[in-house]
Amino acid sequence: MAKSWSSSDLHLDWDRSTGWPGLAEALRAAVRSNRLPHGTALPSTRALAQDLGVARGTVTKVYEQLAAEGYLRTQQGSVTRVATTGAPPSSPPHPARTPPAPRWTLLPGRPDFSSFPRALWASATRRVLQTAPPSAFDYPDVRGTAELRAALARYLARSRGVLADPERTVVCGGHAHAVSLLATVLRERGAGEIAFEDPSLPIFRDVAATAGLRVTGAGVDADGVLVAELSELDAPAAVVTPAHQYPLGHTLAPARRAELVRWATGSGGVVVEDDYDGEFRFDRQPVGALQALAPERVVYAGTASKTLAPALRLSWLVLPRDLVDPVLAAMAGTGWRAPALEQLVLAELLDSGAYDLHVRRRRAAYRSRRDRLLAALPEALRPTGISAGLHLVLPLPAGGPTEEEVQAAATRRSLAVEVLGRHWMRPRPDRRGIVVGYAHPAEHAFAPTVRALLATLADLGLT
Repeated sequence: MAKSWSSSDLHLDWDRSTGWPGLAEALRAAVRSNRLPHGTALPSTRALAQDLGVARGTVTKVYEQLAAEGYLRTQQGSVTRVATTGAPPSSPPHPARTPPAPRWTLLPGRPDFSSFPRALWASATRRVLQTAPPSAFDYPDVRGTAELRAALARYLARSRGVLADPERTVVCGGHAHAVSLLATVLRERGAGEIAFEDPSLPIFRDVAATAGLRVTGAGVDADGVLVAELSELDAPAAVVTPAHQYPLGHTLAPARRAELVRWATGSGGVVVEDDYDGEFRFDRQPVGALQALAPERVVYAGTASKTLAPALRLSWLVLPRDLVDPVLAAMAGTGWRAPALEQLVLAELLDSGAYDLHVRRRRAAYRSRRDRLLAALPEALRPTGISAGLHLVLPLPAGGPTEEEVQAAATRRSLAVEVLGRHWMRPRPDRRGIVVGYAHPAEHAFAPTVRALLATLADLGLT
């Protein structure tokens, strides 16, 4: 059996007893199998000879032989490189064709990635690296860095009215991770069900189900979640979007807020407040967080995915006291920690005011986009909900095209859109619509993307 010989630059399966011919064959095999792809730089003859424990002349002879065969390319004073391409990886003889990516997209739930504040982030990163103590490079606290939790407590108190305490704040890896942690804790505490608004985003319902809970639904009207339906369920917890219901866009009315708090207090239940885009209210000041009405019954969940970018995977929970330790235990059990440097950079942005500046800029930009979109849409298509957020819903008229026909027409225009149907837990063929994420296109692409939407609507006879 061949013995594996390694250098700092090269790994070969070579039996020393085979001499230079065996070494040459080991290199050929590495090239043929694409372990050494075309253009790879090989170690110098001196370095490889030293690592393999052979004479330099042996390696020189091997390189010359393989160069003569066309496997390698040698040049005086330059590194030796692989000159040929090995066999391609095995694949099906007729691979399925991947459909082309749409040219335009109005998918919801995404900010404008091109608006990420690179200069602000870079400046904050430099300040963090210049001032962070050596302990910042240790394994991070399971709760998140103390700096970010303190900065979040200050920011959430002034911007969202949250009764935040750094000791009750936990930094998570995105909202799906937060939902998974909460669902795990609820299941371990004996809960069998969790309620979501109907309609709501399916991915989070799936996360809760994967954690072992049965998922049930409570309907939504123009005043928000129907608390009366929650009261008829066995679920001790409910996930709601009070500031801007996703996807319908309504806000939870004051009377309904009070009713929801009474439900949680009277039943001993837990409300998970998903404040996914609470910073983006356009027609008035943002409504304060529900959490302030009952901080021991409401879990506040926030995220940087809409304000900055989902790639950061930074979100947070402000927890009732009795959930702090169970959530930390669940977090510790996963072994996951949010990267500490990114947390410190976000804390710096929050405390310096740069985060607020960025949010104000994006609020103005997204409000302008929403206004431009509404001005371009036909009168027959008016959105539901309040003037807020990164998306709106266009209800489809009775007797009009189906959602499948909408998506097919959009595909023909190379446009990606979302429809309302998949958000319902109980099928609602009478409530069809298009969920338009107007924040996602880059600014230069916004106008042509809207034109693609209008052309799609015209194809469907909706203009």
